[in-house]
Amino acid sequence: MMKLLIVDDSNVIRRAIERMIGGQRFEEVRTAGNGVDALKEFDAFEPDVVTMDITMPELDGLSCVDAILAKKPDTLILVISALADKATAVEAIKRGAQGFLLKPFTPEMLDTELTELFEN
Repeated sequence: MMKLLIVDDSNVIRRAIERMIGGQRFEEVRTAGNGVDALKEFDAFEPDVVTMDITMPELDGLSCVDAILAKKPDTLILVISALADKATAVEAIKRGAQGFLLKPFTPEMLDTELTELFEN
Protein backbone atom coordinates (compact mmCIF):
# COMPACT_ATOMS: atom_id res chain seq x y z
CA MET A 1 0.00 0.00 0.00
CA MET A 2 1.09 3.53 -0.73
CA LYS A 3 0.89 6.83 1.10
CA LEU A 4 -0.86 9.90 -0.35
CA LEU A 5 -0.48 13.61 0.34
CA ILE A 6 -3.33 15.84 -0.89
CA VAL A 7 -2.23 19.46 -1.39
CA ASP A 8 -4.89 22.09 -2.12
CA ASP A 9 -5.80 25.42 -0.54
CA SER A 10 -9.49 24.49 -0.72
CA ASN A 11 -10.70 22.42 2.22
CA VAL A 12 -13.67 21.36 0.07
CA ILE A 13 -11.37 19.93 -2.62
CA ARG A 14 -9.11 18.20 -0.09
CA ARG A 15 -12.09 16.48 1.53
CA ALA A 16 -13.61 15.62 -1.85
CA ILE A 17 -10.41 13.89 -2.97
CA GLU A 18 -10.22 11.99 0.34
CA ARG A 19 -13.81 10.78 -0.10
CA MET A 20 -13.31 9.88 -3.75
CA ILE A 21 -10.24 7.71 -3.23
CA GLY A 22 -11.71 5.86 -0.26
CA GLY A 23 -9.37 3.71 1.80
CA GLN A 24 -8.55 1.05 -0.75
CA ARG A 25 -5.56 2.47 -2.62
CA PHE A 26 -3.61 4.11 0.19
CA GLU A 27 -2.56 3.01 3.66
CA GLU A 28 -2.23 6.60 4.90
CA VAL A 29 -3.58 9.91 3.59
CA ARG A 30 -2.56 13.35 4.83
CA THR A 31 -3.49 16.81 3.60
CA ALA A 32 -1.91 20.26 3.34
CA GLY A 33 -3.48 23.62 2.52
CA ASN A 34 -0.41 25.29 1.01
CA GLY A 35 3.04 24.51 -0.31
CA VAL A 36 4.85 25.26 2.94
CA ASP A 37 2.67 22.86 4.91
CA ALA A 38 2.96 20.33 2.07
CA LEU A 39 6.75 20.24 2.38
CA LYS A 40 6.48 19.77 6.16
CA GLU A 41 4.05 16.88 5.67
CA PHE A 42 6.22 15.45 2.92
CA ASP A 43 9.23 15.36 5.23
CA ALA A 44 7.15 13.90 8.07
CA PHE A 45 5.74 10.86 6.27
CA GLU A 46 7.35 10.64 2.81
CA PRO A 47 4.30 9.94 0.64
CA ASP A 48 4.59 7.93 -2.58
CA VAL A 49 1.90 9.97 -4.33
CA VAL A 50 1.01 13.68 -4.16
CA THR A 51 -2.01 15.45 -5.61
CA MET A 52 -0.96 19.06 -6.14
CA ASP A 53 -2.94 22.25 -6.63
CA ILE A 54 -1.08 25.04 -8.45
CA THR A 55 -2.41 28.31 -7.09
CA MET A 56 -1.91 28.37 -3.32
CA PRO A 57 -0.83 30.90 -0.70
CA GLU A 58 2.69 30.99 0.75
CA LEU A 59 4.27 28.56 -1.74
CA ASP A 60 2.71 27.71 -5.12
CA GLY A 61 2.38 24.27 -6.66
CA LEU A 62 5.19 24.71 -9.18
CA SER A 63 7.72 25.51 -6.45
CA CYS A 64 6.35 22.68 -4.36
CA VAL A 65 6.74 20.20 -7.27
CA ASP A 66 10.36 21.30 -7.67
CA ALA A 67 11.08 20.93 -3.95
CA ILE A 68 9.41 17.51 -3.63
CA LEU A 69 11.16 16.05 -6.67
CA ALA A 70 14.50 17.42 -5.41
CA LYS A 71 13.92 15.51 -2.15
CA LYS A 72 12.49 12.30 -3.65
CA PRO A 73 12.63 12.11 -7.48
CA ASP A 74 10.45 9.00 -7.73
CA THR A 75 7.44 10.67 -6.08
CA LEU A 76 4.34 10.43 -8.27
CA ILE A 77 2.69 13.85 -8.60
CA LEU A 78 -0.78 14.41 -10.05
CA VAL A 79 -1.52 18.09 -10.65
CA ILE A 80 -5.18 18.90 -10.00
CA SER A 81 -5.94 22.40 -11.15
CA ALA A 82 -8.57 24.76 -12.54
CA LEU A 83 -8.75 25.77 -16.19
CA ALA A 84 -7.27 29.19 -15.38
CA ASP A 85 -4.11 27.40 -14.18
CA LYS A 86 -3.85 25.05 -17.16
CA ALA A 87 -0.72 26.63 -18.70
CA THR A 88 0.98 26.57 -15.32
CA ALA A 89 -0.10 22.98 -14.79
CA VAL A 90 1.51 22.07 -18.11
CA GLU A 91 4.68 23.71 -16.80
CA ALA A 92 4.43 21.45 -13.73
CA ILE A 93 4.37 18.44 -16.05
CA LYS A 94 7.49 19.73 -17.79
CA ARG A 95 9.16 20.00 -14.38
CA GLY A 96 8.42 16.39 -13.52
CA ALA A 97 4.82 15.99 -12.39
CA GLN A 98 3.41 12.88 -14.08
CA GLY A 99 -0.28 13.68 -14.51
CA PHE A 100 -2.84 16.45 -14.82
CA LEU A 101 -6.50 16.52 -13.87
CA LEU A 102 -8.71 19.51 -14.59
CA LYS A 103 -11.15 20.81 -11.94
CA PRO A 104 -14.01 20.11 -11.59
CA PHE A 105 -13.61 16.35 -11.76
CA THR A 106 -15.59 13.22 -10.95
CA PRO A 107 -14.54 10.23 -8.83
CA GLU A 108 -14.16 8.23 -12.06
CA MET A 109 -11.85 10.85 -13.58
CA LEU A 110 -9.69 10.86 -10.44
CA ASP A 111 -9.56 7.07 -10.41
CA THR A 112 -8.54 6.99 -14.08
CA GLU A 113 -5.76 9.52 -13.56
CA LEU A 114 -4.41 7.69 -10.49
CA THR A 115 -4.47 4.39 -12.38
CA GLU A 116 -2.53 5.94 -15.27
CA LEU A 117 -0.08 7.46 -12.79
CA PHE A 118 0.67 4.02 -11.35
CA GLU A 119 0.94 2.33 -14.75
CA ASN A 120 3.39 4.84 -16.28
